[in-house]
Parts: sequence; structure tokens; C-alpha cells
Amino acid sequence: MMAQVKKNFSFLNNSKRYTNTAVLLHWLIGIAIIFMLALGIFMTDIPKEAPKQTSFDLFNLGIYTWEVAKEESPRSFYFNFHKSLGVTIFVLVLFRIFWRFTHKPPALLTTMKPWEKRLATAAHHGLYLLMFLIPLTGIIMSIGSKYGIKWFGIKIIPGIDNEVMRELFYEFHEIFGQLLLLILIFHILGALKHAIIDKDGTLRRMWFNKNT
Repeated sequence: MMAQVKKNFSFLNNSKRYTNTAVLLHWLIGIAIIFMLALGIFMTDIPKEAPKQTSFDLFNLGIYTWEVAKEESPRSFYFNFHKSLGVTIFVLVLFRIFWRFTHKPPALLTTMKPWEKRLATAAHHGLYLLMFLIPLTGIIMSIGSKYGIKWFGIKIIPGIDNEVMRELFYEFHEIFGQLLLLILIFHILGALKHAIIDKDGTLRRMWFNKNT
């Protein structure tokens, strides 16, 4: 009797959950991507002629102020901040891909319809591909500029000042970003459907478990 109960609720068993490392990477990268999308939209409207300063109120919300040692323009600060986070996310994504290949994820729930499984699989593959391509194109675009890449103030890759290369990968970066936003919205709506309508425990599988 007890064995049958456990079988019926097998989606809550440890073997049916994602590992805590996978859960941490999922939420960390997800939040970082949403932040980066907002930052990308915000910083494109910053005027180039704004005066240099050493104190920056992030998003002009009055919540957190970032202090820098050397004066720089707001546009330069936010673009360098965007690049630094992009490089960090790229490293996390590479580790997440490695973790995915070395730790088999749990199977999709048997309660899901075939078309739901196909859509979920396609969305996940699309997310992984874009999570890899967006920071990669951003890095190449930055190398094509004359500024190169600084990681939180540390110069790591010099720029080669190639306008054609920079403009080409800027277009790729922007298009991939828009595609990611669309898939991300679809992904969130799907998660809400499982949590509110289906109530099948999908979200619980993507949360921390003290036994894993």
C-alpha cells in the first residue's frame, strides 16, 4: 500500500528532482538574464555626452549606489558593467552545460501530454542555445570595438577596432536577445500553468532539496 502511494507521488522523490547544483544554476542564471535584459534596454538610452562621475545610482531607482575609483561617463559605466556580467554569465552557462551533460536530468512528468513534452523540450533547447550565443556574440562584438572587455575594471581582452565585425555581431546579439525574451516569456507562462492549473509538482522539482 505504502509502495503504491510512493509510486503515485514519484515526482517528489529525490530521483525525480534536479540536483541542488542544477537548481542553483537555473535560478542564478535566470535572474541574471532577466537583469541583463533590463540593463540592456536601460543603457541604450543613456546619452554619450553625460558628464563623468564616480557614483552611479543603478537604474536611477535610489536602491543601490555603485562607487568607482576613477571618473567615467554613465554610458561607459553601464556598458562595462553589462560586459562584466555577460562574461560572468557565459562562464556560468558553460558550467551549466557541463553539468547537464554529466548529470542526467529527471524525465518529464508522465502526466504531460505529448505536445507539451515537445514544446518543453524545444523551449529548453532554445534557451540553452541562446544562453550560449548571446554572451558569445556580445564578447565578439566587444572585441571588435576599440575598447575590448574589462571584467569589473580588469582588462581581460583588448579591442581590435573592427567596425564591420562589431556591427555584425551587434545585430546578432540584439536578435538573439529578442528571441530569448520571447522564449523566456513562454517558459514562465508554462511554469505558471503547471503550478496554477495542472498542479503537477513541476516547480517543486526545480527547488532545493536537503537530501540531494
